[in-house]
Amino acid sequence: MTALLRYQAALLIGSHRWLPPVILYGAYLAVGIQAGGPILDAYGFAAAGLLPIAVWLARICVTNEPPAARNCAAAAAGPGRVHLASLLTAAFGTLLLALPGTAFVALVSDPRSSDHHAVPVVSATGAGLLSALVCVLLGIAIGALCNWPVLRSPGSAIPAGLLAALLLSVVGASPANAAVTGLVTGSDHGTVSIPWLPLAGTVPIAVAAVAAACALSSRRT
Repeated sequence: MTALLRYQAALLIGSHRWLPPVILYGAYLAVGIQAGGPILDAYGFAAAGLLPIAVWLARICVTNEPPAARNCAAAAAGPGRVHLASLLTAAFGTLLLALPGTAFVALVSDPRSSDHHAVPVVSATGAGLLSALVCVLLGIAIGALCNWPVLRSPGSAIPAGLLAALLLSVVGASPANAAVTGLVTGSDHGTVSIPWLPLAGTVPIAVAAVAAACALSSRRT
């Protein structure tokens, strides 16, 4: 699996298709996060932006390899393992993007709540990172189910991924919405809400979605 991850990472880096989502996320943070703003609000904003970015990177990674090369890799390592490596590469890539985003929030934001109560920076950063993880995992789950081999036509895969990302960002039952809302609500009174429950709900969803996509890739390769 390590060799497959290195191979998929090299494909991603060499394709330069990662540049648009990275630039977009950087612009999203630069425009949306104000210097001196409440830190918990900023962490919620930064985490929410990672969900569509994870969906985008998942699509890039699962469609990045030429069909002939993918068939060769599938013959050598198994189609399920190759597909798993592409989705893991997207997940790791988005998490790497979350780290500078978290650092940016910590540098420019005010460690206070909306009503100017002091907020513990370490706890706030931990909550921000876990919320980012929730959004990344949910984005990868969407990417796994809204691309090949589940949806093979770009005409249906891309709109489905965009719509799913939008819905899971705003629907109250979504773990991503719950994690981000917990940060924003906590900012009203300076209380840090660690999103353990949203994370516990997201992990099985992500595992099931990725497992289903990998199993289907074995049948459709």
